[in-house]
Amino acid sequence: ISPVPPYSREQPIFTTRAHVFQIDPSTKKNWVPASKQAVTVSYFYDSTRNSYRIISVDGAKVIINSTITPNMTFTKTSQKFGQWADSRANTVFGLGFPSEQQLTKFAEKFQEVKEAAKLARDRSQEKIETSSNHSQESGRETPSSTRASSVNGTDDEKASHGGPAEAHLKSENDKLKIALAQSSSNVKKWETELQTLRESNARLTTALQESAASIEHWKKQFSACKEENDQLRSKIEELEEQCNEINKEKERNAQLSRRLQELETELQDKELELEELRKQGEIIPQLMSECESVSTQLQAAEKKNKDLEEKVRTLRTEVEESKHRQTNLKTELKNFLDVLDGKIDELHDFRQGLSKLGVDN
Repeated sequence: ISPVPPYSREQPIFTTRAHVFQIDPSTKKNWVPASKQAVTVSYFYDSTRNSYRIISVDGAKVIINSTITPNMTFTKTSQKFGQWADSRANTVFGLGFPSEQQLTKFAEKFQEVKEAAKLARDRSQEKIETSSNHSQESGRETPSSTRASSVNGTDDEKASHGGPAEAHLKSENDKLKIALAQSSSNVKKWETELQTLRESNARLTTALQESAASIEHWKKQFSACKEENDQLRSKIEELEEQCNEINKEKERNAQLSRRLQELETELQDKELELEELRKQGEIIPQLMSECESVSTQLQAAEKKNKDLEEKVRTLRTEVEESKHRQTNLKTELKNFLDVLDGKIDELHDFRQGLSKLGVDN
């Protein structure tokens, strides 16, 4: 059996595409890919031999050349995968289809071809039996005629027996001529079909080349889309990182806003305290004027003291007490001024820090 279909006598009756596998000869369990991609798988019918074959070619390599016999069985092992065993090739073929519908069509065609092969085998057996019986009958008739010729042995009888044989040979010769003429017409018909198939093969080759070019184009498009997708993913990751930074910055701004409100509240409290200190500071000039008047009175009292020594003695106690009160008042006034200066300095520093914080924010 030639691996490449002889198109002059073998015609495709069904064609599909599938991924081809063969069973691992060492383990008899694992599948080994026979094709790198989906290839054409076809049923071929040989009208001369009345036989059917499944043939698949990957480039210049024949990966399936399986003659279908009535004993073969095609088994669906999954929704898109089927297999059959070929005892002549001593292997098991597996086909992976793109869809369950294509697998179902292939299985139905396998069963149909199997039934046709069985019918062809039965017919060939009947022809063999018929020809065998015909040969036996011819064998039985020949000795009787020989015996008759030998018994009679006359030329007239020989001539009478020779006439029908020549007529039989003539009829057989006519039949052979008719068969030869039919064979010649069939040869012309097959040559025409071969030319048609060659043209179809050329068109299919052109279409295959265009398909390969289209596949390469789509592969490039897919690669470009994949690169663009990777770039977009990296850009999305960068944007997500920026969003996270923005959210963190918003949280920091919210914290700063809360801190600013707290500082403004503290500033209002400090301003109220400063206002109270200012009100208290307004009393100081009155106290100073009172001190000056007391000093004046004291001087007048000292002058009068010279004249009124007796009154001075009595007034010394009052003067001492007045001096003591004045000293205490000055001390308190000095402490109050020191406290006021410290508060003013703190308020000044607080205002500068608040102004710096507002500028930074």
